[in-house]
Amino acid sequence: MKLKILSTFLIMALFSGVCFGSEDKVELLVMTHDSFSVSKKIIQDFENNSSIKLKFLKAGDAGAALNQAILSKANPLADVFYGIDNTYLTRALKADMFLSYASPELKNIDKQYQLDPNNTLLPVDFGDVCLNYDKNWFKEKGLAPPENLDDLILPEYKDLTVVENPATSSPGLAFLLATISKYGEKGFLKYWKALRENNVLVTNGWNSAYWGEFTAASKGKRPIVVSYASSPPATVYYSETPIKESPTAAVVSEGSAFRQVEFVGIFKKSQNIKEAKLFVDFMLGQEFQEDLPLQMFVFPVNNKVKYPQVFKDHAVIADKPAIVSSTAIAENREKWIEQWTEVVIR
Repeated sequence: MKLKILSTFLIMALFSGVCFGSEDKVELLVMTHDSFSVSKKIIQDFENNSSIKLKFLKAGDAGAALNQAILSKANPLADVFYGIDNTYLTRALKADMFLSYASPELKNIDKQYQLDPNNTLLPVDFGDVCLNYDKNWFKEKGLAPPENLDDLILPEYKDLTVVENPATSSPGLAFLLATISKYGEKGFLKYWKALRENNVLVTNGWNSAYWGEFTAASKGKRPIVVSYASSPPATVYYSETPIKESPTAAVVSEGSAFRQVEFVGIFKKSQNIKEAKLFVDFMLGQEFQEDLPLQMFVFPVNNKVKYPQVFKDHAVIADKPAIVSSTAIAENREKWIEQWTEVVIR
């Protein structure tokens, strides 16, 4: 009799879609910047192999998202935060809202990207912010494309460059830091004054600069834009008709590019610490890391990852990027932005 009742229960469970002995999935909320992207299959694989259901909260540019996270840290909006980069690293650490977690996947990540010794923020990817230029435009005009930052202030490059505002844009801030690294605190404002005199155009963010003003991507009139060293492979990958050569190129000569490293952290007050750790491990693992290049066109930090062919063919990495320490950025960020604003905008 007991066996018959048990059999009946199993059949009912099967037809009702209930898995006998399973538990309801835990919803894990991941807060990110607006540029976050990941393949649906990767998310499905993770969810199918865990007791976790992922939900993503896009909260604006990296700086704006961090502001929200800090303001709500007493009652965090999510369990995990992805997208803080090294320009905001010290500010995020100072807020003391992330849990220290030494993921086992860190063994596969080069120490140069592990900028937080306490492992409260773990590296996920990196990208070199640098000048990109429209190769066809320069060829048609018979003008040599820029090779470094100095070229932008030459008379023949007047009216050609669009940059992002460092007060509102992560790549804009990174490019400002590149100029500070190259020209020093005493010289960067002189450089920006010369750029202004050369009629540099400033937009609030990357989208408006690249897709709104850059000649290779829009009907804009600027053939030089601040973007990423991984932007050229994106132009090949997303081309409506197959092309073998990117119409754009990146300038990564010594001191011309600033390396951004993006991090992930677990909120201390998350109610799902165990699940959050599993997701962080997943982000640093090979499957997720190999998905990064063609989703966000950044470079993965996991040294076991194989790059897609379009990256091998068209992406470049700066051998000698501009360097400004996280401590120096934390101590001077607001001052530098204010000084830049006085010279360039007002």
